[in-house]
Amino acid sequence: MMLAGRGSDDLPQLPQLSEAIPANFSGDCATLTSSLSGLKGTVITASSTVGAGLLQNIVTPEHCLVTGKMNERVSPVDGQTYYIGFQVRLPKSWNGRFFYQANGGTDGAVSNAAGALGGGPVTSAPAKGFAVLSSDAGHQSQTPFFGLDPQARIDYGYNAVGQLTPMAKELIKSVYGKAPDRSYLGGCSNGGRHALVAASRYGNLYDGILGGAPGYNLPKAAVAQLWGVQQYATVATATKTTDTTASGTVVTLPTPLPDVSTAFTAAERTMIASKIVAKCDALDNATDNWVGDVAACQKAFSVSTDIPTCTGTRDGTCLTSNQKTVLANVHTGAKNTAGSALYNSFPYDPGISAAAWASWKFASSTGVGRDPGATAFIFTTPPKTDTANFLGLPYAMGFNFDVDAPKIFATSGVYTESAMSFMTPQDPSNLGKMLNRGAKLMVYHGTSDPVFSFNDTVSWWESVKTIFGGNTDRFVRLCPVPGMSHCSGGPAADQFDMIDPLVNWVEKGTAPNSVLAKARGTGTSSITALINAEVPASWAPDRSRPLCPYPTVPTYNGSGDVNQASSFSCK
Repeated sequence: MMLAGRGSDDLPQLPQLSEAIPANFSGDCATLTSSLSGLKGTVITASSTVGAGLLQNIVTPEHCLVTGKMNERVSPVDGQTYYIGFQVRLPKSWNGRFFYQANGGTDGAVSNAAGALGGGPVTSAPAKGFAVLSSDAGHQSQTPFFGLDPQARIDYGYNAVGQLTPMAKELIKSVYGKAPDRSYLGGCSNGGRHALVAASRYGNLYDGILGGAPGYNLPKAAVAQLWGVQQYATVATATKTTDTTASGTVVTLPTPLPDVSTAFTAAERTMIASKIVAKCDALDNATDNWVGDVAACQKAFSVSTDIPTCTGTRDGTCLTSNQKTVLANVHTGAKNTAGSALYNSFPYDPGISAAAWASWKFASSTGVGRDPGATAFIFTTPPKTDTANFLGLPYAMGFNFDVDAPKIFATSGVYTESAMSFMTPQDPSNLGKMLNRGAKLMVYHGTSDPVFSFNDTVSWWESVKTIFGGNTDRFVRLCPVPGMSHCSGGPAADQFDMIDPLVNWVEKGTAPNSVLAKARGTGTSSITALINAEVPASWAPDRSRPLCPYPTVPTYNGSGDVNQASSFSCK
Protein backbone atom coordinates (compact mmCIF):
# COMPACT_ATOMS: atom_id res chain seq x y z
CA MET A 1 0.00 0.00 0.00
CA MET A 2 1.36 3.42 -0.95
CA LEU A 3 1.16 5.96 1.85
CA ALA A 4 -0.11 8.97 -0.06
CA GLY A 5 -2.09 12.09 0.64
CA ARG A 6 -2.79 11.51 4.32
CA GLY A 7 -2.96 14.21 6.95
CA SER A 8 -0.13 14.72 9.42
CA ASP A 9 -2.27 13.52 12.36
CA ASP A 10 -2.89 10.08 10.88
CA LEU A 11 0.47 8.86 9.61
CA PRO A 12 1.53 5.24 10.11
CA GLN A 13 5.02 4.33 11.23
CA LEU A 14 7.57 4.15 8.41
CA PRO A 15 10.28 1.47 8.33
CA GLN A 16 13.55 2.53 9.95
CA LEU A 17 16.54 1.30 7.97
CA SER A 18 19.47 0.02 10.00
CA GLU A 19 22.94 1.54 10.02
CA ALA A 20 25.59 0.25 7.65
CA ILE A 21 28.27 -1.99 9.16
CA PRO A 22 31.90 -1.35 8.10
CA ALA A 23 34.16 -3.99 6.58
CA ASN A 24 37.73 -4.22 5.32
CA PHE A 25 39.13 -5.09 1.90
CA SER A 26 41.77 -7.67 2.64
CA GLY A 27 42.18 -9.17 -0.83
CA ASP A 28 44.66 -8.45 -3.61
CA CYS A 29 43.54 -5.52 -5.74
CA ALA A 30 45.81 -6.54 -8.61
CA THR A 31 44.01 -9.87 -9.08
CA LEU A 32 40.49 -8.44 -9.29
CA THR A 33 40.69 -8.25 -13.08
CA SER A 34 40.50 -12.04 -13.20
CA SER A 35 38.53 -12.75 -10.02
CA LEU A 36 35.63 -10.53 -11.12
CA SER A 37 35.42 -12.03 -14.61
CA GLY A 38 32.10 -13.71 -13.82
CA LEU A 39 30.05 -10.49 -13.61
CA LYS A 40 27.28 -10.72 -16.22
CA GLY A 41 27.83 -8.64 -19.35
CA THR A 42 30.86 -7.01 -17.74
CA VAL A 43 34.54 -6.83 -18.63
CA ILE A 44 36.95 -5.65 -15.92
CA THR A 45 39.75 -3.89 -17.81
CA ALA A 46 42.08 -2.93 -14.95
CA SER A 47 42.50 -2.90 -11.18
CA SER A 48 45.20 -1.20 -9.13
CA THR A 49 45.86 0.10 -5.64
CA VAL A 50 45.80 3.88 -5.17
CA GLY A 51 47.58 5.19 -2.09
CA ALA A 52 46.17 7.79 0.26
CA GLY A 53 46.43 11.31 -1.12
CA LEU A 54 44.59 14.14 -2.83
CA LEU A 55 41.78 13.28 -5.23
CA GLN A 56 40.33 16.44 -6.76
CA ASN A 57 41.62 18.50 -3.83
CA ILE A 58 40.18 16.14 -1.20
CA VAL A 59 42.33 13.87 0.99
CA THR A 60 41.25 10.34 0.11
CA PRO A 61 42.31 7.11 1.87
CA GLU A 62 43.97 4.13 0.22
CA HIS A 63 41.66 2.26 -2.11
CA CYS A 64 41.46 -0.14 -5.03
CA LEU A 65 40.53 1.41 -8.39
CA VAL A 66 38.63 -0.89 -10.75
CA THR A 67 37.71 0.04 -14.34
CA GLY A 68 35.51 -1.82 -16.77
CA LYS A 69 32.69 -1.79 -19.28
CA MET A 70 29.27 -3.38 -19.73
CA ASN A 71 27.07 -4.41 -22.64
CA GLU A 72 29.47 -3.64 -25.51
CA ARG A 73 27.71 -3.54 -28.88
CA VAL A 74 27.78 -2.04 -32.37
CA SER A 75 24.92 0.28 -33.24
CA PRO A 76 22.78 -0.78 -36.21
CA VAL A 77 21.94 2.88 -36.78
CA ASP A 78 25.25 4.78 -36.83
CA GLY A 79 27.72 1.87 -36.87
CA GLN A 80 29.56 3.11 -33.77
CA THR A 81 30.69 0.91 -30.89
CA TYR A 82 28.97 1.62 -27.58
CA TYR A 83 29.27 0.28 -24.05
CA ILE A 84 28.68 1.50 -20.51
CA GLY A 85 32.10 2.43 -19.14
CA PHE A 86 32.71 2.73 -15.42
CA GLN A 87 35.20 2.95 -12.59
CA VAL A 88 34.75 1.93 -8.96
CA ARG A 89 36.84 3.03 -6.00
CA LEU A 90 36.89 0.40 -3.25
CA PRO A 91 38.34 1.67 0.05
CA LYS A 92 40.52 -0.60 2.15
CA SER A 93 38.45 0.51 5.15
CA TRP A 94 34.88 0.45 3.87
CA ASN A 95 31.95 2.04 5.67
CA GLY A 96 29.51 -0.56 4.33
CA ARG A 97 27.89 1.88 1.89
CA PHE A 98 27.72 2.25 -1.91
CA PHE A 99 27.59 5.66 -3.61
CA TYR A 100 26.64 6.00 -7.28
CA GLN A 101 28.18 9.23 -8.58
CA ALA A 102 25.76 10.59 -11.18
CA ASN A 103 27.65 12.87 -13.56
CA GLY A 104 26.70 16.04 -15.40
CA GLY A 105 26.60 17.42 -18.92
CA THR A 106 26.08 14.90 -21.68
CA ASP A 107 28.24 12.36 -19.81
CA GLY A 108 30.37 10.53 -22.40
CA ALA A 109 33.47 10.16 -20.22
CA VAL A 110 34.10 8.29 -16.99
CA SER A 111 34.72 11.13 -14.57
CA ASN A 112 36.89 10.35 -11.56
CA ALA A 113 34.78 8.53 -8.98
CA ALA A 114 35.66 11.28 -6.53
CA GLY A 115 32.19 11.77 -5.09
CA ALA A 116 32.71 15.51 -4.51
CA LEU A 117 29.97 17.15 -2.47
CA GLY A 118 28.81 20.78 -2.69
CA GLY A 119 30.22 23.78 -4.51
CA GLY A 120 33.54 23.94 -2.73
CA PRO A 121 33.72 20.50 -1.18
CA VAL A 122 35.79 19.87 1.91
CA THR A 123 34.95 16.18 1.89
CA SER A 124 33.84 13.47 -0.51
CA ALA A 125 32.20 10.07 -0.63
CA PRO A 126 35.55 8.22 -0.98
CA ALA A 127 36.95 10.23 1.93
CA LYS A 128 34.02 9.05 4.04
CA GLY A 129 34.70 5.41 3.17
CA PHE A 130 32.03 4.79 0.55
CA ALA A 131 32.59 2.43 -2.37
CA VAL A 132 32.02 4.88 -5.25
CA LEU A 133 31.06 4.24 -8.88
CA SER A 134 31.23 6.68 -11.80
CA SER A 135 30.23 6.00 -15.40
CA ASP A 136 30.02 7.49 -18.89
CA ALA A 137 26.27 6.67 -19.04
CA GLY A 138 26.66 4.45 -22.09
CA HIS A 139 28.59 6.42 -24.71
CA GLN A 140 32.21 7.39 -25.20
CA SER A 141 32.05 10.93 -26.56
CA GLN A 142 31.05 14.20 -24.97
CA THR A 143 29.57 15.46 -28.23
CA PRO A 144 25.79 14.97 -28.51
CA PHE A 145 26.04 12.84 -31.64
CA PHE A 146 25.49 9.63 -29.67
CA GLY A 147 21.83 10.63 -29.88
CA LEU A 148 21.75 9.04 -33.33
CA ASP A 149 21.71 5.65 -31.59
CA PRO A 150 18.37 4.93 -29.88
CA GLN A 151 19.85 2.63 -27.24
CA ALA A 152 22.53 5.18 -26.33
CA ARG A 153 19.74 7.70 -25.76
CA ILE A 154 18.01 5.32 -23.34
CA ASP A 155 21.26 4.39 -21.58
CA TYR A 156 21.99 8.09 -21.09
CA GLY A 157 18.47 8.79 -19.89
CA TYR A 158 18.05 6.03 -17.32
CA ASN A 159 19.24 2.57 -18.33
CA ALA A 160 22.92 2.98 -17.40
CA VAL A 161 21.90 3.43 -13.75
CA GLY A 162 19.60 0.43 -14.00
CA GLN A 163 22.35 -1.75 -15.49
CA LEU A 164 25.29 -0.60 -13.38
CA THR A 165 23.67 -0.65 -9.96
CA PRO A 166 23.09 -4.43 -9.62
CA MET A 167 26.52 -5.10 -11.17
CA ALA A 168 28.25 -2.72 -8.76
CA LYS A 169 26.55 -4.30 -5.76
CA GLU A 170 27.63 -7.74 -6.92
CA LEU A 171 31.18 -6.48 -7.46
CA ILE A 172 31.24 -5.03 -3.95
CA LYS A 173 29.91 -8.29 -2.53
CA SER A 174 32.69 -10.20 -4.29
CA VAL A 175 35.34 -7.93 -2.77
CA TYR A 176 34.08 -7.45 0.80
CA GLY A 177 32.15 -10.66 1.30
CA LYS A 178 28.83 -8.84 1.61
CA ALA A 179 26.68 -6.52 -0.48
CA PRO A 180 26.35 -2.88 0.60
CA ASP A 181 24.18 -2.46 3.66
CA ARG A 182 23.05 0.91 2.35
CA SER A 183 23.13 2.40 -1.15
CA TYR A 184 23.14 6.08 -2.10
CA LEU A 185 23.12 8.00 -5.38
CA GLY A 186 23.98 11.66 -5.88
CA GLY A 187 24.87 14.22 -8.49
CA CYS A 188 24.28 17.76 -9.71
CA SER A 189 22.91 19.20 -12.98
CA ASN A 190 22.36 16.25 -15.31
CA GLY A 191 23.55 14.25 -12.31
CA GLY A 192 20.67 15.75 -10.37
CA ARG A 193 18.38 14.69 -13.19
CA HIS A 194 19.83 11.17 -12.94
CA ALA A 195 18.98 11.35 -9.22
CA LEU A 196 15.31 12.22 -9.66
CA VAL A 197 14.95 9.70 -12.48
CA ALA A 198 16.52 7.00 -10.30
CA ALA A 199 14.20 7.94 -7.43
CA SER A 200 11.17 7.35 -9.66
CA ARG A 201 12.44 4.31 -11.61
CA TYR A 202 14.78 2.57 -9.16
CA GLY A 203 13.42 3.47 -5.75
CA ASN A 204 13.88 -0.13 -4.66
CA LEU A 205 17.65 -0.01 -5.38
CA TYR A 206 18.62 3.04 -3.29
CA ASP A 207 18.15 3.97 0.34
CA GLY A 208 19.12 7.62 -0.06
CA ILE A 209 19.25 9.87 -3.13
CA LEU A 210 20.74 13.37 -3.38
CA GLY A 211 19.83 15.55 -6.36
CA GLY A 212 21.48 18.92 -6.97
CA ALA A 213 20.14 21.46 -9.51
CA PRO A 214 18.11 18.66 -11.07
CA GLY A 215 17.45 19.29 -14.75
CA TYR A 216 14.54 16.91 -14.52
CA ASN A 217 12.82 18.58 -17.50
CA LEU A 218 16.11 18.81 -19.36
CA PRO A 219 14.71 18.69 -22.94
CA LYS A 220 12.35 21.55 -22.08
CA ALA A 221 15.20 23.49 -20.45
CA ALA A 222 17.29 23.10 -23.61
CA VAL A 223 14.43 24.41 -25.74
CA ALA A 224 14.10 27.36 -23.34
CA GLN A 225 17.79 28.10 -23.81
CA LEU A 226 17.25 28.39 -27.57
CA TRP A 227 14.24 30.61 -26.96
CA GLY A 228 16.47 32.81 -24.84
CA VAL A 229 18.98 33.12 -27.69
CA GLN A 230 16.29 34.57 -29.92
CA GLN A 231 15.28 36.98 -27.16
CA TYR A 232 18.84 38.18 -26.54
CA ALA A 233 19.38 38.57 -30.27
CA THR A 234 16.87 41.41 -30.33
CA VAL A 235 19.06 43.58 -28.08
CA ALA A 236 22.53 42.41 -29.15
CA THR A 237 24.86 45.23 -30.19
CA ALA A 238 27.28 43.21 -32.34
CA THR A 239 27.25 40.35 -34.81
CA LYS A 240 29.23 37.16 -35.40
CA THR A 241 30.50 36.23 -38.83
CA THR A 242 31.83 32.76 -37.97
CA ASP A 243 30.86 29.71 -35.96
CA THR A 244 32.67 26.48 -35.05
CA THR A 245 31.81 22.84 -35.73
CA ALA A 246 32.20 20.05 -33.19
CA SER A 247 35.56 19.15 -34.74
CA GLY A 248 36.84 22.70 -34.25
CA THR A 249 36.55 23.88 -37.85
CA VAL A 250 35.77 27.60 -38.07
CA VAL A 251 33.07 28.27 -40.65
CA THR A 252 32.14 31.63 -42.17
CA LEU A 253 28.42 32.22 -41.79
CA PRO A 254 26.52 33.06 -44.99
CA THR A 255 24.86 35.93 -43.11
CA PRO A 256 26.17 37.54 -39.92
CA LEU A 257 24.14 36.61 -36.84
CA PRO A 258 23.67 38.46 -33.54
CA ASP A 259 26.37 38.06 -30.91
CA VAL A 260 24.04 37.41 -27.98
CA SER A 261 26.84 37.90 -25.45
CA THR A 262 26.41 41.65 -26.05
CA ALA A 263 22.76 41.63 -24.97
CA PHE A 264 23.63 42.38 -21.33
CA THR A 265 27.10 43.51 -20.29
CA ALA A 266 28.74 42.49 -17.03
CA ALA A 267 28.21 46.03 -15.73
CA GLU A 268 24.52 45.89 -16.58
CA ARG A 269 24.07 42.54 -14.85
CA THR A 270 25.89 43.84 -11.78
CA MET A 271 23.53 46.82 -11.76
CA ILE A 272 20.50 44.52 -12.01
CA ALA A 273 21.81 42.45 -9.10
CA SER A 274 22.31 45.57 -6.98
CA LYS A 275 18.72 46.67 -7.63
CA ILE A 276 17.41 43.24 -6.60
CA VAL A 277 19.44 43.40 -3.39
CA ALA A 278 18.27 46.94 -2.66
CA LYS A 279 14.64 45.88 -2.97
CA CYS A 280 14.83 42.48 -1.29
CA ASP A 281 17.74 42.47 1.17
CA ALA A 282 15.69 43.19 4.30
CA LEU A 283 12.87 40.75 3.53
CA ASP A 284 14.55 38.10 5.71
CA ASN A 285 14.77 40.62 8.61
CA ALA A 286 18.48 41.37 8.08
CA THR A 287 20.18 44.03 5.97
CA ASP A 288 23.27 42.04 5.04
CA ASN A 289 23.72 42.29 1.26
CA TRP A 290 22.03 38.92 0.81
CA VAL A 291 18.56 37.91 -0.36
CA GLY A 292 17.36 35.04 1.82
CA ASP A 293 13.62 35.20 1.14
CA VAL A 294 13.61 34.57 -2.59
CA ALA A 295 9.85 33.99 -2.83
CA ALA A 296 9.04 37.33 -1.18
CA CYS A 297 11.53 39.01 -3.50
CA GLN A 298 9.55 37.94 -6.56
CA LYS A 299 6.56 39.85 -5.25
CA ALA A 300 8.59 42.90 -4.24
CA PHE A 301 10.90 43.38 -7.22
CA SER A 302 9.74 44.90 -10.51
CA VAL A 303 11.85 45.24 -13.65
CA SER A 304 9.72 48.09 -14.89
CA THR A 305 9.95 50.27 -11.77
CA ASP A 306 13.12 49.16 -9.97
CA ILE A 307 15.57 49.33 -12.88
CA PRO A 308 16.32 52.71 -14.46
CA THR A 309 15.47 53.12 -18.14
CA CYS A 310 18.24 54.55 -20.28
CA THR A 311 17.63 57.96 -21.78
CA GLY A 312 20.99 57.98 -23.51
CA THR A 313 23.71 55.44 -24.21
CA ARG A 314 24.08 52.11 -22.43
CA ASP A 315 26.65 52.82 -19.73
CA GLY A 316 25.91 50.08 -17.19
CA THR A 317 23.68 52.23 -14.96
CA CYS A 318 20.41 51.55 -16.79
CA LEU A 319 18.69 49.30 -19.33
CA THR A 320 16.97 50.25 -22.55
CA SER A 321 13.23 49.63 -22.72
CA ASN A 322 13.87 46.73 -25.08
CA GLN A 323 16.40 45.21 -22.67
CA LYS A 324 13.87 45.47 -19.85
CA THR A 325 11.33 43.65 -22.01
CA VAL A 326 13.81 40.87 -22.79
CA LEU A 327 14.85 40.57 -19.13
CA ALA A 328 11.21 40.21 -18.11
CA ASN A 329 10.54 37.71 -20.89
CA VAL A 330 13.39 35.34 -20.04
CA HIS A 331 12.41 35.33 -16.36
CA THR A 332 8.73 34.76 -17.21
CA GLY A 333 9.78 31.75 -19.28
CA ALA A 334 9.82 30.44 -22.85
CA LYS A 335 6.57 30.37 -24.82
CA ASN A 336 5.42 29.45 -28.30
CA THR A 337 3.54 31.88 -30.53
CA ALA A 338 0.22 30.82 -28.96
CA GLY A 339 1.54 31.87 -25.56
CA SER A 340 1.76 28.33 -24.19
CA ALA A 341 4.63 27.77 -21.77
CA LEU A 342 7.51 25.66 -23.07
CA TYR A 343 9.35 25.65 -19.72
CA ASN A 344 9.06 27.22 -16.29
CA SER A 345 9.81 30.75 -15.12
CA PHE A 346 13.05 31.82 -13.38
CA PRO A 347 13.23 33.85 -10.15
CA TYR A 348 14.93 37.24 -10.04
CA ASP A 349 18.06 36.78 -7.97
CA PRO A 350 21.33 38.68 -7.32
CA GLY A 351 23.20 35.76 -8.87
CA ILE A 352 22.45 37.26 -12.28
CA SER A 353 25.81 39.02 -11.83
CA ALA A 354 27.70 35.70 -11.73
CA ALA A 355 29.95 34.63 -14.58
CA ALA A 356 28.05 31.35 -14.88
CA TRP A 357 24.84 33.23 -15.67
CA ALA A 358 26.41 34.76 -18.77
CA SER A 359 28.15 31.52 -19.71
CA TRP A 360 24.97 29.46 -19.65
CA LYS A 361 22.74 32.09 -21.21
CA PHE A 362 25.08 33.28 -23.97
CA ALA A 363 27.66 30.53 -24.66
CA SER A 364 26.08 27.19 -23.78
CA SER A 365 22.90 28.23 -25.55
CA THR A 366 24.76 28.66 -28.84
CA GLY A 367 27.48 25.97 -28.69
CA VAL A 368 27.43 22.68 -30.58
CA GLY A 369 28.22 20.63 -27.49
CA ARG A 370 25.47 22.09 -25.33
CA ASP A 371 21.87 23.12 -25.96
CA PRO A 372 21.73 23.33 -29.77
CA GLY A 373 23.53 20.02 -30.26
CA ALA A 374 21.69 18.25 -27.45
CA THR A 375 18.33 19.43 -28.77
CA ALA A 376 19.12 18.53 -32.38
CA PHE A 377 20.68 15.10 -31.83
CA ILE A 378 19.51 13.75 -28.45
CA PHE A 379 16.12 15.30 -27.73
CA THR A 380 14.60 15.70 -31.22
CA THR A 381 12.91 12.75 -32.94
CA PRO A 382 14.00 12.08 -35.57
CA PRO A 383 17.41 13.64 -34.87
CA LYS A 384 19.48 15.76 -37.19
CA THR A 385 22.06 13.66 -39.04
CA ASP A 386 24.69 16.07 -40.43
CA THR A 387 27.18 15.86 -37.58
CA ALA A 388 30.14 17.21 -39.55
CA ASN A 389 28.62 20.55 -40.54
CA PHE A 390 26.30 21.27 -37.64
CA LEU A 391 26.60 24.80 -36.20
CA GLY A 392 25.08 25.90 -32.92
CA LEU A 393 24.23 29.56 -33.44
CA PRO A 394 22.39 29.16 -36.78
CA TYR A 395 20.44 26.25 -35.31
CA ALA A 396 19.43 28.29 -32.24
CA MET A 397 18.44 31.29 -34.33
CA GLY A 398 16.43 29.14 -36.76
CA PHE A 399 14.62 27.02 -34.18
CA ASN A 400 10.83 27.15 -34.61
CA PHE A 401 9.07 26.92 -31.26
CA ASP A 402 5.76 25.90 -32.81
CA VAL A 403 7.15 23.21 -35.13
CA ASP A 404 10.47 22.08 -33.60
CA ALA A 405 9.75 22.23 -29.86
CA PRO A 406 7.08 19.48 -29.92
CA LYS A 407 9.64 17.04 -31.34
CA ILE A 408 10.97 16.42 -27.82
CA PHE A 409 7.70 14.50 -27.29
CA ALA A 410 7.89 12.63 -30.61
CA THR A 411 8.68 8.97 -31.33
CA SER A 412 9.28 6.91 -34.46
CA GLY A 413 9.79 3.31 -35.51
CA VAL A 414 13.51 3.61 -34.72
CA TYR A 415 13.27 5.96 -31.74
CA THR A 416 10.49 4.36 -29.74
CA GLU A 417 10.91 6.54 -26.64
CA SER A 418 10.62 10.30 -26.73
CA ALA A 419 13.15 12.53 -25.02
CA MET A 420 10.52 13.49 -22.48
CA SER A 421 10.12 9.81 -21.70
CA PHE A 422 13.74 8.69 -21.39
CA MET A 423 15.12 11.89 -19.85
CA THR A 424 12.56 12.73 -17.17
CA PRO A 425 11.31 11.13 -13.93
CA GLN A 426 8.23 8.97 -14.12
CA ASP A 427 5.03 10.00 -12.37
CA PRO A 428 5.83 11.34 -8.87
CA SER A 429 3.55 8.69 -7.40
CA ASN A 430 6.36 6.20 -8.16
CA LEU A 431 8.27 7.75 -5.26
CA GLY A 432 5.98 5.69 -3.06
CA LYS A 433 8.52 2.87 -3.41
CA MET A 434 11.04 4.97 -1.50
CA LEU A 435 8.54 6.14 1.09
CA ASN A 436 7.29 2.66 1.87
CA ARG A 437 10.84 1.32 2.27
CA GLY A 438 11.99 4.09 4.59
CA ALA A 439 14.29 5.55 1.91
CA LYS A 440 14.90 9.32 1.69
CA LEU A 441 15.37 11.92 -1.04
CA MET A 442 17.15 15.26 -0.61
CA VAL A 443 17.28 17.93 -3.32
CA TYR A 444 19.16 21.24 -3.37
CA HIS A 445 19.01 23.96 -5.99
CA GLY A 446 20.59 27.39 -6.40
CA THR A 447 17.92 30.05 -6.74
CA SER A 448 20.02 31.82 -9.39
CA ASP A 449 20.54 28.76 -11.58
CA PRO A 450 20.48 30.18 -15.12
CA VAL A 451 19.78 26.94 -17.02
CA PHE A 452 17.63 24.67 -14.85
CA SER A 453 14.94 26.77 -13.25
CA PHE A 454 14.66 26.70 -9.48
CA ASN A 455 10.96 27.40 -9.98
CA ASP A 456 10.71 24.19 -12.00
CA THR A 457 12.14 22.22 -9.09
CA VAL A 458 9.61 23.90 -6.79
CA SER A 459 6.88 22.78 -9.22
CA TRP A 460 8.20 19.22 -8.93
CA TRP A 461 8.16 19.46 -5.12
CA GLU A 462 4.60 20.77 -5.20
CA SER A 463 3.51 17.85 -7.39
CA VAL A 464 5.05 15.47 -4.85
CA LYS A 465 3.28 17.32 -2.03
CA THR A 466 -0.04 17.03 -3.86
CA ILE A 467 0.32 13.25 -4.07
CA PHE A 468 1.88 12.46 -0.70
CA GLY A 469 0.44 15.23 1.46
CA GLY A 470 1.62 14.99 5.06
CA ASN A 471 3.95 12.15 4.16
CA THR A 472 6.09 14.36 1.92
CA ASP A 473 8.29 15.82 4.65
CA ARG A 474 8.84 12.34 6.03
CA PHE A 475 10.95 11.34 3.03
CA VAL A 476 11.63 14.37 0.78
CA ARG A 477 13.50 17.62 1.46
CA LEU A 478 14.09 20.46 -1.01
CA CYS A 479 16.75 22.94 0.16
CA PRO A 480 17.04 26.18 -1.85
CA VAL A 481 20.50 27.77 -1.91
CA PRO A 482 19.93 31.55 -2.19
CA GLY A 483 22.19 33.27 -4.71
CA MET A 484 23.88 30.10 -5.92
CA SER A 485 24.34 29.65 -9.64
CA HIS A 486 24.36 26.28 -11.42
CA CYS A 487 25.58 23.76 -8.81
CA SER A 488 28.05 26.25 -7.29
CA GLY A 489 29.28 29.82 -7.43
CA GLY A 490 27.47 33.13 -7.33
CA PRO A 491 27.01 35.38 -4.27
CA ALA A 492 26.16 32.42 -2.09
CA ALA A 493 27.09 30.18 0.80
CA ASP A 494 27.65 27.21 -1.49
CA GLN A 495 29.97 24.99 0.56
CA PHE A 496 27.96 22.27 2.27
CA ASP A 497 27.81 18.53 2.84
CA MET A 498 24.41 16.92 2.38
CA ILE A 499 25.61 13.33 2.47
CA ASP A 500 25.99 13.21 6.27
CA PRO A 501 22.50 14.65 6.84
CA LEU A 502 21.09 12.21 4.28
CA VAL A 503 22.83 9.21 5.88
CA ASN A 504 21.67 10.29 9.34
CA TRP A 505 18.11 10.61 8.07
CA VAL A 506 18.16 7.23 6.33
CA GLU A 507 19.98 5.22 8.99
CA LYS A 508 19.16 7.01 12.25
CA GLY A 509 15.81 8.62 11.50
CA THR A 510 17.14 12.13 12.17
CA ALA A 511 15.39 14.43 9.70
CA PRO A 512 17.49 17.42 8.53
CA ASN A 513 15.71 20.55 9.74
CA SER A 514 18.50 22.60 8.12
CA VAL A 515 21.92 22.10 6.53
CA LEU A 516 24.90 24.30 7.38
CA ALA A 517 26.38 26.12 4.38
CA LYS A 518 29.40 28.41 4.27
CA ALA A 519 30.74 30.97 1.86
CA ARG A 520 34.24 30.35 0.53
CA GLY A 521 35.60 33.84 0.05
CA THR A 522 39.20 34.95 -0.19
CA GLY A 523 41.36 33.36 2.49
CA THR A 524 39.08 30.43 3.30
CA SER A 525 41.33 27.95 1.48
CA SER A 526 44.91 27.73 0.25
CA ILE A 527 43.59 25.98 -2.87
CA THR A 528 42.59 28.54 -5.48
CA ALA A 529 40.03 26.23 -7.06
CA LEU A 530 38.10 26.14 -3.79
CA ILE A 531 37.75 29.93 -3.55
CA ASN A 532 34.56 31.54 -4.81
CA ALA A 533 35.60 34.92 -6.19
CA GLU A 534 31.96 35.99 -6.36
CA VAL A 535 31.50 36.15 -2.59
CA PRO A 536 30.76 39.86 -1.94
CA ALA A 537 33.53 41.84 -0.27
CA SER A 538 31.06 43.06 2.37
CA TRP A 539 30.61 39.51 3.67
CA ALA A 540 32.84 37.70 6.10
CA PRO A 541 34.74 35.31 3.79
CA ASP A 542 33.35 32.31 5.68
CA ARG A 543 29.82 33.64 6.19
CA SER A 544 27.46 30.81 7.08
CA ARG A 545 23.76 30.26 6.58
CA PRO A 546 21.25 27.50 7.26
CA LEU A 547 19.85 25.90 4.11
CA CYS A 548 16.20 25.55 4.98
CA PRO A 549 13.72 22.91 3.81
CA TYR A 550 11.28 24.50 1.36
CA PRO A 551 8.99 26.36 1.90
CA THR A 552 10.69 27.74 5.05
CA VAL A 553 13.31 30.46 4.58
CA PRO A 554 16.40 31.49 6.59
CA THR A 555 15.16 34.38 8.74
CA TYR A 556 17.28 36.62 10.96
CA ASN A 557 16.47 36.17 14.65
CA GLY A 558 16.78 39.90 15.35
CA SER A 559 20.12 39.75 17.12
CA GLY A 560 23.53 38.20 16.63
CA ASP A 561 26.24 38.32 13.98
CA VAL A 562 24.66 38.39 10.50
CA ASN A 563 27.62 36.38 9.23
CA GLN A 564 26.76 33.41 11.45
CA ALA A 565 24.15 30.75 10.67
CA SER A 566 23.27 30.62 14.37
CA SER A 567 21.69 34.06 14.01
CA PHE A 568 19.10 32.68 11.57
CA SER A 569 16.20 30.25 11.88
CA CYS A 570 14.14 28.42 9.27
CA LYS A 571 10.67 29.96 9.34
